[in-house]
Amino acid sequence: MPHRAQAPSAAAASQPLARMTVVTPDLDHDLLAQLMAGELALSSADLKSASQSYGKAMMISNDPEVAGKAVALAIAIHDPDAAKRAIDRWQALGATSAQLAQARAQLAVEQGQSEEARRQLSLLITSGEKDAWRMFGRVLIGSRDPALAGNLLQALGTPDHLPADPKAWLAMSELGEQLGRHAYAQQIADGALKRFGTAETYAWAAQLKLNNGDRTGGLNLLREAQVKDPNNIGLRLTYASLLGQSGQYAQAAHLLEKGPQNAQTYALRAALAANAKDNKTLGQVYQQLSQAPDDVRSSSAYLLGQLAEVLGHKEDALKWYDQVPDDDDHAFDADLRSAILLQDLGRSAEAHQQLAEMQTDYLDQPAQLRRAYEVDADLYLRERRYAEATDAFSHALQVAPDDPDLLYGRGLAYAEIGKIDLAVADFRRLLQIKPDDVDASNALGFTLADADRDLSEAERLIATARAAKPNDPSIADSWGWLQYRLGHLDQAADVLRSAWQSGKDADVGVHLGEVLWKQGHHQQAEQVFDEVRHIDPHNAALQQTLKRLQP
Repeated sequence: MPHRAQAPSAAAASQPLARMTVVTPDLDHDLLAQLMAGELALSSADLKSASQSYGKAMMISNDPEVAGKAVALAIAIHDPDAAKRAIDRWQALGATSAQLAQARAQLAVEQGQSEEARRQLSLLITSGEKDAWRMFGRVLIGSRDPALAGNLLQALGTPDHLPADPKAWLAMSELGEQLGRHAYAQQIADGALKRFGTAETYAWAAQLKLNNGDRTGGLNLLREAQVKDPNNIGLRLTYASLLGQSGQYAQAAHLLEKGPQNAQTYALRAALAANAKDNKTLGQVYQQLSQAPDDVRSSSAYLLGQLAEVLGHKEDALKWYDQVPDDDDHAFDADLRSAILLQDLGRSAEAHQQLAEMQTDYLDQPAQLRRAYEVDADLYLRERRYAEATDAFSHALQVAPDDPDLLYGRGLAYAEIGKIDLAVADFRRLLQIKPDDVDASNALGFTLADADRDLSEAERLIATARAAKPNDPSIADSWGWLQYRLGHLDQAADVLRSAWQSGKDADVGVHLGEVLWKQGHHQQAEQVFDEVRHIDPHNAALQQTLKRLQP
């Protein structure tokens, strides 16, 4: 007979895992927690907390890199006791003799212990470590005591200690220059030049001469460096830049024409030709750059667009600007130039569409957004679409309230559509911000005179502008027009005739013609009006004036 099954006891029912105890370390002994805390503190620039966390982490880690980081952090927060403990731990975990010497030297320099710093730096540069001199320089450049660092550099970074590596010599010379030890920097530079004679040693020696005001000596050394390494693009660029700064554009351009080319050489050649107003050379640079390898051409798309514009190739300029990548530093400027070119080519709707897209794309970038609205407004002004211009200026002023240039532009646009009170308000606000703004004084004065109101204030404003710019035709126009409003026809005619002859501005001509007509000199007035038609066939002011004078 089979046994009856019995219910298991409570002890028998317990699973083995239920009797296990999992030990959970406290946070001070949790390596991952300490490392995470240290990195979190570093991301918040909390060096003290980071040092504390790495100080705990190094004691429970066998990784020498953790201890090395603890050393660096302890020194950074100026905690010598923590730094010594970290250095001892780092040594126990296998830090190299060069690493230890560097750390101890940093600590000694931090504490102003000159002899100990010198002893440790001596151990470092004789350690056989291939990067010893780079480590040596790092200790000194990080010092809070430039005088101590300079003394150590001059004591240890001597020609008999430096290795047979021109880079080390140049690095120490540069460090000496940074620490204000100019005589030492020059000594090491001269030694490197004599011992190695590489293009780089010539270039650095030249830089020192330039720093000391010896432009001729610097240029001579750069010329020698360039002869030694004629294909070194960096040297050619440096030498050519200095020649250009000295006004020797032809020599600089000749130097850059030879040898390998890259985006920088093309850009400098274009700049030199532009400074010399040499369109022939600009054309040559444009042709060569447009046929350069793809990588050079693509990185120079904005320059190609600029060159095409200067040379009058507007359609080509548009194509180049369209190829400027979105992540290029010139992407925004390329889009702006495209909008301006589109209007120049009679494609106004496309120009404003381009700017509308930019106003959406740059919503989170106020400086660019302001500029996009301003250019939009300027294009509307060119088209005499003054209402749209005021809207664009108003949007820009929401981005940059009280911006003087925007207030001035909107004031002009308001005046053109007869919203005199709004125009006057903008000009008055501008003069509150910039009381000495001559153009604003002239604009407000002219606006008041043209509206035949507040003529005494207009006289004061325009007289102020005239005193500041006595030969400015636009201010002379305002003064002449004011005299007309005051009934001084002869004076008005004299002033306006002089302004008209100096610049043949269409609006000045319209004013002169009206004054002559009112004087009864109809034939002379008609001659001036004919010249205005020739200059600006669609001048709105002329059409309005003729309707008024010849109803």
